[in-house]
Amino acid sequence: MNISEIGRNIAFLRKNIGFTQEELAEKLGVTAQAVSKWENGHNLPDIENLMSIAELLNLPYSALLSGNTGKGISKTYDIRGRLFHEDNMFTRMRTFALSEKLTGTYKALHYMRKQHIGQFRKQGKYTTEQVQYINHPLMMACQAHALGIRDDNLLAAILLHDVVEDTGVDVQDLPFAQEVQELVGLVSFFIPEGMTKEQAKELYYEKIKENGKACVVKTIDRCNNISTMAGSFSKEQIARYIAETEEYIFPLLDVLKNEYSEYSDMAFLLKYHMRSILETIKCLSIDDR
Repeated sequence: MNISEIGRNIAFLRKNIGFTQEELAEKLGVTAQAVSKWENGHNLPDIENLMSIAELLNLPYSALLSGNTGKGISKTYDIRGRLFHEDNMFTRMRTFALSEKLTGTYKALHYMRKQHIGQFRKQGKYTTEQVQYINHPLMMACQAHALGIRDDNLLAAILLHDVVEDTGVDVQDLPFAQEVQELVGLVSFFIPEGMTKEQAKELYYEKIKENGKACVVKTIDRCNNISTMAGSFSKEQIARYIAETEEYIFPLLDVLKNEYSEYSDMAFLLKYHMRSILETIKCLSIDDR
């Protein structure tokens, strides 16, 4: 096992027992920076620290080095911070937009990138790789296009779906077609004054159900988030996300299947993808008990 693998092993096991880097450092009598360097594979702990780490993590010293931790993880995995690189996806969508004369999509690509500049996705539990926030809307747009969507306003809304929530732009100020503004407004979640979060959520999804294209945006959004949640969500967050998906998102797919024939194949593929991930996570969660 090389230094990087040992570092990933330490990071995984530290998080598995609920220690922060600072807490582990305090127990070992070292700095948090030292722990960070170990976990990132920049330095290897000395023998004394390795033995202390193994003791704190309730493991044999040899298991920490061999990767045979008994925790159900293989240390041969390289955890990716992103599924696809945002630069490649931007180029892909820009090429499609130009060749297919999708003027709104082309404009949304550049507007979205400008609005989200300096924003990054939540860092994963098993990687320190920084991923630009635009990776998310770009992944959604690439997925939608691959599923056969060529509606210019819909693709633009997919690219812009988080601009109002995350950058403070007012939906009426979006320099795009009225339909794009409407779709972005429908999928932007806010809690109206006097409502609880659950009441607002109920109203939010009911309004989305009334618009087929909004259903497309929201279901592709959830599909993308489900695809990456295992690397960034806690077990409790994952459990809540599964419940919310089954309660609110699958009914949106049913709306697409039953009321919008042009999206029925897409709805089937999205439901298959999401359900297969959720059922896999459920099985793994049971095995961990």
